[in-house]
Amino acid sequence: MLSIRQCDSIRIHMFASLIVAAVLCPRLSEAAEPDSSQRFRAGVARIEITDRNAGPVNDPCYAKALVLRSGATTAVLVTVDAVAIGEIGRIGQTFLPTVRGVVEKELGIPPTHVIVNASHCHGIVRADSAELVVQAIRDAAKSLVPVKVGVGVGHEDRISENRRLKMKDGSEIDMRRAYAMPKDEDVAGVGPIDPQIGLLRLDRDDGRTLAVLYNYACHPIMNPPSKGNSADFPGFASQVIEESYGPEALAFFVQGCGGDINPVRYKETSRPPDAEPLGNWLGLSVMRAARKIETKPQSELAVIHETLALPRGADLERRIAAIQEEQQRLLTALKPTNINFKTFVPMFLQQKLNPEYPSHFSQAYRHDEALGRRTILQLDADNRASVDAYLQNIQIMEHLTRLNTNLALLKLHLGQNQAALKPTLDVELVGLRVGDFRLITFPGELTVQVGLNIKKAANYPHAFVAGYTNGYIYYTPTVEQRNNTGYAQEDCDSLVAPEWQKLFETRALEILKRL
Repeated sequence: MLSIRQCDSIRIHMFASLIVAAVLCPRLSEAAEPDSSQRFRAGVARIEITDRNAGPVNDPCYAKALVLRSGATTAVLVTVDAVAIGEIGRIGQTFLPTVRGVVEKELGIPPTHVIVNASHCHGIVRADSAELVVQAIRDAAKSLVPVKVGVGVGHEDRISENRRLKMKDGSEIDMRRAYAMPKDEDVAGVGPIDPQIGLLRLDRDDGRTLAVLYNYACHPIMNPPSKGNSADFPGFASQVIEESYGPEALAFFVQGCGGDINPVRYKETSRPPDAEPLGNWLGLSVMRAARKIETKPQSELAVIHETLALPRGADLERRIAAIQEEQQRLLTALKPTNINFKTFVPMFLQQKLNPEYPSHFSQAYRHDEALGRRTILQLDADNRASVDAYLQNIQIMEHLTRLNTNLALLKLHLGQNQAALKPTLDVELVGLRVGDFRLITFPGELTVQVGLNIKKAANYPHAFVAGYTNGYIYYTPTVEQRNNTGYAQEDCDSLVAPEWQKLFETRALEILKRL
């Protein structure tokens, strides 16, 4: 039998054990369920930037902000329905430093962690877009919630086409509304497209989707029927996605390597251009693939920011001289002719309708033949010669139009390169990793083969490429395109030398592997 002293000792030990347990249990609980502030979090916000004083509006243009945070790392991705970040359009050169400066001062986010991608739509945005974008970032940063991360790929090959035509003489010509197509019989082939859609999906803990980011390569220049201000097909695609997921989800279109990719049937003249069907198709393809993604907790968030010096084109004067020489050759080849457009059209139709008897009924030909006359036959020969000369002059005119347009671009960039203080052009490259999603960005209009090369060489299923980001340096074509003797926009509307491609592709792969 225990003594009173022994019982008291047992009671004291039990009481002490209860106190220790009461103190330790909450701490053990905290270890099992870490503070949500340490988890991967994201916030989104959207703000309209349409200039509604610039004419009719078909659909609004937006700036959307996605703020990502994991541990001590924070990154901001902004997508803007605008033609470019600086240099051309309403968004000026001060936009990016202004946005980054305010975000760093107010939110403590490093400028190198702020990524801004332009969709390249030709909508007109407000002059105070920088202030509006900052507000969107503020709102997104205030709404951070824990998220799960998923990545995937989709496929869409119905809405885009390569706008460069490979000609039988080895040159390339591009398709633009600024000039005519070449003769069908002179075309040997077309370039590739990239049908891949790169996808990142962020879900809240309760399963509701917060954001869908989709990366796709195509120029958003299929104006709607009203020809009013528009975000073009990405605006319609995002609308489809957001309506499917509900009002609390945002869709972020990130433009890929669309420098030489047009909306399909871009040059069609038999019906009004309309971006909405293309956007609907793209949006549905995004949804089809995004729903297959499985999201899970992640902690990996990384940003790599580097500057790359690209050589400026040193051959622009030579290319200008070559175009001017070709212009002179074409002008010399113009033929005198007795007809004008008014007389050419009926004469051309008559010759096509009845090549044997274009000028009269067959009776008149047989009557003259019976009398030994060749009057109508000679008239036909003269008219055929006039029509052939007129057609050749039209083709020369169309060729001169292409040359004149692209010559002006070469002269513009020659002046810019001559005015530059050094023979290289510094560009920003940013690598972003969110879980298994990897993205490399570039400020130029990358042509599609560049993106295809990088994705193939990376040998990673979820590595993607975005042009039109953190600045704008015009077109950046492949070496083959840059040396084109057909003088298309992508190789004339360019500041860089052909060597730029290897430099960028090499650095892009290095960054993707380090993420």
